[in-house]
Amino acid sequence: MSTSPFPPLKIKGKSLVPIVQGGMGVGISAHRLAGTVASLNGVGTIASVDLRRHHPDLMAETGRSRNREAIEKANLIALDREIKMAQDIAQGQGVIAVNVMRAVTQYQDYVRQSCQSGADAIVMGAGLPLDLPELTDGYPDVALVPILSDVRGIVLLLKKWMRKNRLPDAIVIEHPKYAGGHLGAAKKEDVDDPRFDFEVVIPGVLQAFEEMGIASEKIPLIPAGGINSHERVRELIDLGASAVQLGSAFAVAEEGDADIEFKKVLAGAKDKDVVDFMSCAGLPARAVKTPWLEKYLNREEKLMAAAAGKEHKCTLAWDCLLQCGLRDSNPKHGQFCIDNQLAAAVTGDVQKGLFFRGASSLPFGSAIRPVKELVHYLLTGEKPVFT
Repeated sequence: MSTSPFPPLKIKGKSLVPIVQGGMGVGISAHRLAGTVASLNGVGTIASVDLRRHHPDLMAETGRSRNREAIEKANLIALDREIKMAQDIAQGQGVIAVNVMRAVTQYQDYVRQSCQSGADAIVMGAGLPLDLPELTDGYPDVALVPILSDVRGIVLLLKKWMRKNRLPDAIVIEHPKYAGGHLGAAKKEDVDDPRFDFEVVIPGVLQAFEEMGIASEKIPLIPAGGINSHERVRELIDLGASAVQLGSAFAVAEEGDADIEFKKVLAGAKDKDVVDFMSCAGLPARAVKTPWLEKYLNREEKLMAAAAGKEHKCTLAWDCLLQCGLRDSNPKHGQFCIDNQLAAAVTGDVQKGLFFRGASSLPFGSAIRPVKELVHYLLTGEKPVFT
């Protein structure tokens, strides 16, 4: 790996290259991808949700189970395995982070297991992670990294955490107009709001640090969403960012943990193929319009209108989400089982899968290349020669 022309990202005493790989589930970013990014002295991120699907023995025990306790136990075993396998690949380099969605029912267990298994950092979004300091009590060496989208949300979290004598070790700033998967906006109509623009948020947060008397803490800001070139990395670091985070570009890398067909779907998607919709988790989401999603969107209004007043049980008897539009009969939220669809995607099932993806073009277009080449390009601007 070439020497980075940018200042290092500093987290918990480590000096890292300023490249962060975002967490992507179900199973898209597991040990192989996260470990490889960390081995290059970056931040590799394991997505914590439903990792049992990468472990045949655990799926043999729970794949057809309707026992919530057994499924949750299997997922904690899988998370422990994934963290340790990622560390084996990283060989002491970089940071192994675990992404935990605040919106999942098992988020507290995922945080505790990540700490016990030796993760270097916990990254949390999909809801305000106000209780993250308490959940990681006793693990002072674990970095805490919330994901937020605007100045107001960041200031609110800072005030709450400061009352607990804790500050974030870094903050990911996700732009809902460009990011993939679940987005940091309350409604679909909000994703284009200029208050989310990095050119607004980064200077606004730096000013807030000054006003709150914490500028000297030098909390790294890490923009995420739509970053697909060395030039954009430089622009954002010049603006005041300490690093950048990418998701889809890493998901299609050779070392990505998903099936090759998953990578082809993301890498081959055009602008017109990427659409926004409401997830059953109650958040706007962005994905490739593959056959399942196209059929669902054609029926979305009818399904949502018919949802009110109906009684449903969790499709998988697992209740993976704190709030689920399908289970809770909420007509404002999506009406499908997200775990089923995401699990189909990671195996490359193009007909049934839900393929989350960011809105911007990928750095290498439709090419599927090694992680090392992507990191090198983002740092130096030198693209590989495709043959």
